[in-house]
Order: sequence, then C-alpha cells, then structure tokens
Amino acid sequence: MSADAPLLEVRNLKKHYPIQRGIFGGEVGRIRAVDGVSFSVERGETLGLVGESGCGKSTAATTMLRLEEPTDGDVLFDGVDITEYDDRELKRFRRRAQMIFQDPTSSFDPRMSIGESVAEPLRIHGMSDGNRRRAIVKDLLERVGMSGDDIDRYPHEFSGGQKQRIALARALSVNPDLIVADEPASALDVSIQADILQLISDLQEEFGLGVVFISHDLGVIRDIADNVAVMYLGEIVETGPTEQVFDSPQHPYTRALIDSIPSPNPRERGMAVELTGDVPSPANPPSGCRFHTRCPEVIQPEGYDFEQSAWRSVMNFRTKVTTRQIDLDGIREFVIAETDVTDPEDVTHDQMVDAIRSDFDIPDTLSDPEAESVLSDALERVVRDEFDEASASLAEAFETVCATDSPDMVRTEAGHSASCHLHDQSVEVEPGERIAQSDD
Repeated sequence: MSADAPLLEVRNLKKHYPIQRGIFGGEVGRIRAVDGVSFSVERGETLGLVGESGCGKSTAATTMLRLEEPTDGDVLFDGVDITEYDDRELKRFRRRAQMIFQDPTSSFDPRMSIGESVAEPLRIHGMSDGNRRRAIVKDLLERVGMSGDDIDRYPHEFSGGQKQRIALARALSVNPDLIVADEPASALDVSIQADILQLISDLQEEFGLGVVFISHDLGVIRDIADNVAVMYLGEIVETGPTEQVFDSPQHPYTRALIDSIPSPNPRERGMAVELTGDVPSPANPPSGCRFHTRCPEVIQPEGYDFEQSAWRSVMNFRTKVTTRQIDLDGIREFVIAETDVTDPEDVTHDQMVDAIRSDFDIPDTLSDPEAESVLSDALERVVRDEFDEASASLAEAFETVCATDSPDMVRTEAGHSASCHLHDQSVEVEPGERIAQSDD
C-alpha cells in the first residue's frame, strides 16, 4: 500500500470475448469490448465514465473489480495490482470495493428479506453475530432514507427507487473505500433519480468514498462527477476535470455528446452536432481513430479543400462502397417512385448517380474539382456494380490520417487530455480545423 498512490488506478485494461465457430469451437475473432482504457480515482473523488450504450462502460466496471477476468492490463488498488490476487486476497479486496448495478430488482434474491440481503456481505466477510448484523442493517437502512422496520420485508414490496436505496445500504454494509455505480438511476423516474444521486453524493461525503459513476447521461455526470472519462467503442477518447471537459471539449465525440444534452431554454439551444454513419462493431473496429467513420471533423487528405459537411458525406459513401452496402436495386426503385419512369430498364445512369448523391447528401458538384473527378468516377463504377474498383480508387484518393493512424492520448492546450489527430502538430490540417480551446 502506498500513501501517495491513487485509490484506484486502471492501466491499459482490456477485456476481449472470443468469437468461436465450428464443431470444435475454434476462435475466429474477438469482441474488443474494452480495449486499453486507463484512468485513476482518488479517495473521496467521483470519476464519471460516460459514453453511448454499448461502448464498453459496464464491461470496464465489472472487469476492474474482477467480476470478469481481464484479458490484459493492470488494476492497482492502493498501489497493489489486484489482477495478481488469489481467491483469498480477492475476497478481502471486495470488502473494500463494492458495485451497485443498474437494475436493483435483478440484484436481489426475491426469497430473501431485504435485511438478509443487506446483511449478506457482512456474513460472507466473517461477522457471525446475527444480532450485531441486524443492528448494523437497521442503521444502514435509516442512513439511506428507509425505515429500520423495513428489515423483514421482501424486495417485491418496494418501488424501484426504494430498492436502489437498499442496494446502496448493502454496498455500504462492509464499509468500502470504493463504490462502482453502473447507471444506478437510469431506470428510475426523473424525480427519483435526483433523490438517488443526491443520496450517493451525501454518502460519499460522509464516508469519504471514491466513486466510479457510469452513465450515458452527461447532464447527470456534470452534476455529480469531479472528473470525467469519455469512452467510445472500447477506448477512452477524452479525460479531465468535469467543468473543463464540458466548457472546452477537445474531442469531436465529446462535442457531439455535450450538444445532445437537452436544454429547457429554446434560446440556449444551438445547432447540434449530427453524427452520421453506423456505430462500428467491437468485433471489427475501424483502423486508425475508431471514431473516424462517424466524425464530423475528420481530417481531409492533403491537397483537397472542400466543405467539411460534404467531406463527411463522401466518407460515408466510401464506407458503404467498401462494405458493399449500397442497394442498387433499391435505388432503381426509388428513381421509379420519384420520376415518370415505369420500367427499371429505362432508369438512366445519370438518374442512378443523382439518387446516390441525394441518398448520401453529397452536393451535385463538389467545390474541389479534383475531388469531384475522383468521386464522379467512383459513382460511375458503383452504378456499373464495380464496387471493388470504386473502393480502391476512393481509398487511394481520399485516404485520411484518421483512418490509417491511431491517435495518441495527449495533453491539450485546454489543460486536459484527448486522443484526436487535430491535436497532433505533426498532422497537416487546413487553417481553422484545429479544435478550439474554449467555447466561451
């Protein structure tokens, strides 16, 4: 144990799930649910881990507590790596680190009274005196806003918010140093959410807890977290003090998440950043920056200069061409529905090209003549069902550093860290493309 070490330090944590097929269950791939995340939590601090559903937040939580075994990486608790613990040491660790799950109903045994459920960690960790356990449970129930008289009632007798309070009491029963809360209020009504969040904050202050709070709701994270780590497709793309990240986001994905926070004042609603394209599969993540397939600020290749919105549309088109996800028959039917043409054989080449441009929101003509020449050629090839040739020409002409090189996590001028090529001074970008350091 080191007095100077963070309470929790996660280093390059990975959790991969094998994809197995065939009679003998041979591994044919891996789902990279968590793929090299690093962060730390100090005593008495709340870290908000935020991102879209499916980005790997919950898997990171269960893996850092070794509820699931990590594929790789280190998890240091008080400076000691828990990934090397044996079963006995792991049991002692779990007394100091507890988890609260999203669905409180599924985390309770319906055959056990809430008193038995809250007391179970005490019994597991060696408290044999039943009267003492009962006294502690009553005290904990009252601390979380329940009545001590509820001790002999069963889970089905309580509302969702009450069950989450009971789950908090159970987590606190062994006097932990760290609580990992996995979306503990997302399944509750808004008014109940506020009560639970305030309760967690009050208990943290009272007990000096370190908290990892997982959520997809940035509004909640801003209210409760001291620091925030933004996660996308198994990786952390930005991390820093909460107010700093919210006031000056340094990664395009963070910007999009913050823009999605609803504002009750119509005058405060700006133009939200629109993310296009599909969320990639963690079984086959994109090369380079994993966000480049959806990024509204993806860097253009050297030598081109056209509108960023048009560039994003061209990138979406390129992705669909590469994966052969353009339905030519469907486009032909669309042309028939929108024009006077009735016979599919009469649909012209130009009509097909125009329909594809419209489908991808690509302008009739790109402002950059050279880029327009490459695009027009690729469109012609796609209409002729020459997808491989079109893909090759687009890849050669429109290669972006975002798709080829994985960005490093670097400290930005805003004072916190982000992994984006727009912060790499060795990467050439057009004037004004660097991410602004402040939105004030």
